[in-house]
Amino acid sequence: MHALPPLSRLRPFEAAARLESFSLAADELGLTQTAVSKQIAQLEAELRAQLFERRNRAVFLTSDGRRLGQVVGAALSDIAAEVAAIRGQRRSGEVVLHCQLCEAFYWLMPRLAAFHERHPGIELRVVSSLRPVTEAREQFDVAMQSSNRPSGNARLAFTASDDIFPVCAPSLLPGTGVPLTPADLLGYPLLSHQVVPQDWMGWMEWFDAIGIPAPQRPRMVHFDSYPLALQAAVAGQGIALGWRRTTEALIREGKLVRPCAEAVIRPTEISVFRGAARASHADTDKLVAWLSDELSEQA
Repeated sequence: MHALPPLSRLRPFEAAARLESFSLAADELGLTQTAVSKQIAQLEAELRAQLFERRNRAVFLTSDGRRLGQVVGAALSDIAAEVAAIRGQRRSGEVVLHCQLCEAFYWLMPRLAAFHERHPGIELRVVSSLRPVTEAREQFDVAMQSSNRPSGNARLAFTASDDIFPVCAPSLLPGTGVPLTPADLLGYPLLSHQVVPQDWMGWMEWFDAIGIPAPQRPRMVHFDSYPLALQAAVAGQGIALGWRRTTEALIREGKLVRPCAEAVIRPTEISVFRGAARASHADTDKLVAWLSDELSEQA
């Protein structure tokens, strides 16, 4: 048998890899951040490989760290499941889907009936969240989120495209029917959602992507989540950036319109992941395949 590193180092490493944070791993394990950092540094020394990049008080998995994190995470999950089975605490047959709140509400929920019709025997539980999968409060089988957000050691199943463009209430626009130019947008409040870190496209990045110099002092109205910014747009409070998959129904219903034709196309904007728990389970495979079909049809 190949020599293994001390198992006492693997648990802090798995938590840090899953959360992509030494401090969050320390909180979860009841240790100090210094203790977690020391254990991981010793593991890196024993493996003669760097598992994390340390930059500006943040940590990011290296390719070696991501691969090891996936293996260790799956192994610990299997051990926990077997211990629960021995104790008579077998996990229910449900499949847990972790999904960003806006995608869950606007994109997923209208399609769930079709999923249950195709797979009537699968008990699906949707957990919606504003936070990335690294901060999920419970194990998930599948997760769906924007690709720029932290994903820790979750296994990437596939990516899907999305388009980003301005949206607003019809009542906000002049009645001429003539589309606005990007410069015209600056005459309106620009609704923005901000998170830390800023892992969503913002207005300045959008203007830059379409080749328009970013405005110096735009009229910005800030919200702490995309769903709030979108609802403010529906209420006529300004113009928001809309993601096609989450705004298509609102546009179809006439609650939102596209004031200009410009859009940023992102081929890998959405990522679907497999969690460490039951990553190869047949019902998990069916859910991943259904999501792939639905997202491909909407491309």
